[in-house]
Order: sequence, then C-alpha cells, then structure tokens
Amino acid sequence: MILTRLYLAVTAIAAVLAFAPPAAAHPHVWVTMKSELVYAPDGTLTGVRHAWAFDDMFSAFATQGYESKVKGQFTREELEPLAKVNVESLKEYDYFTYVTADGKKVKLKDPAPGYYLDWKDSILTLHFTLPLEHPIAAKELRVDVYDPSIFVDFEFAKKDPAQLVGAPAHCKMDVVLPREMTFAEGKALSMIPADQPNVSMAIGAEFANKILVHCP
Repeated sequence: MILTRLYLAVTAIAAVLAFAPPAAAHPHVWVTMKSELVYAPDGTLTGVRHAWAFDDMFSAFATQGYESKVKGQFTREELEPLAKVNVESLKEYDYFTYVTADGKKVKLKDPAPGYYLDWKDSILTLHFTLPLEHPIAAKELRVDVYDPSIFVDFEFAKKDPAQLVGAPAHCKMDVVLPREMTFAEGKALSMIPADQPNVSMAIGAEFANKILVHCP
C-alpha cells in the first residue's frame, strides 16, 4: 500500500523534514476529498463514494518506479497495480470512513469493483465506493472521515465537497469541517519523530470531516 510504503520511507525523508517548521512532522500525507452518498430508488443509502486527491509530494513518491509510455504522465491502466494494492490495504485502516445511522454504527463492505487511480497535474486521485453491508433508511445519518493517528490529514474540497446521489427529496445535507488544532496539540504532534507513526495521540476523531444528512 502506498501509505505503508510512506511509513517505511519517512526515515529517508526525515532529514528534509528536519529543516521544515516543527509542525511538518505530522501529518505526513494530505488528502483533498470529495464524497458522495449513493441512494437506491427506494430511498435507502447503499454506499459512500470517495475521490481522494493526494498532495503532490506524496503523489510523486507513490509513483516512483512506475513506468509510463509518456514521461511524467500515467494512464488509469498503468496505475491499476497501485490502485489495487492501495484499496486492498486500506481495509487495515477501515478506509478512514465511519458511518452511523440513527446513532448506530453501520458496517461497510470492501470497495466495489471499478475503483481506480487517475493522474492529473502531478496529482494522484483515488476513486472508490464503499458499499454498506445492508442498505439503510435513517432519519439521522452521519459519515465521518479521519485518520485516528493524524498520519493522514483529510480536508474537504472547497467546491462541491459532498453530494447526495439519488436521495429522497426531503433529505437535507450539511458538511461540517473539523475544528482548528490548538497550539498545544500541534506542538505535541510536532514532537513525535518524523520516522515514527503517531500512536500516543490518537485524537483524529476530534478532527473528523463530517457529512450529516437529515431525512425527517
């Protein structure tokens, strides 16, 4: 998985990070995301569709060693092996996606076939859909996206961050951005060595990006 590869490679780039501001130690990967909640004709939620655009530094690292017909460009087909490893390995992290319906946790299945990576303007974007184990109808739905260890920093895109696809007309959606990190929290994260994962400050849930859907 590209995230696992980065864990192993952080030691090699630690010297570079050492010359950056202290807060650069964590997180290591930045993701700008767009998400869609997909509904069936009967009004039940069936899945969460993500598009995650990785930062340019991580995109360059992840594609090191990958051959392409056009230098500096990658087709969807050329990126298929990387997409497969990435998506399969995300299971270890629960896909960083957590769904609750009327206060109860909802189980997600492994990504549906058809996931892919694309490359544009030196940025890798991962597209995948997480089906629900069972379609649900809920009055209050919540989708949180975050990394508990804050190794990966998730941020909604400024334009069209989330959408309801096929939802009943009476359902209303809100996007809630995470709170700002305090100076003390940022300082504590910066004290974690760049070559070590953050296991002592598993507070990522406090910085979750939220999609809230109300269907009265």
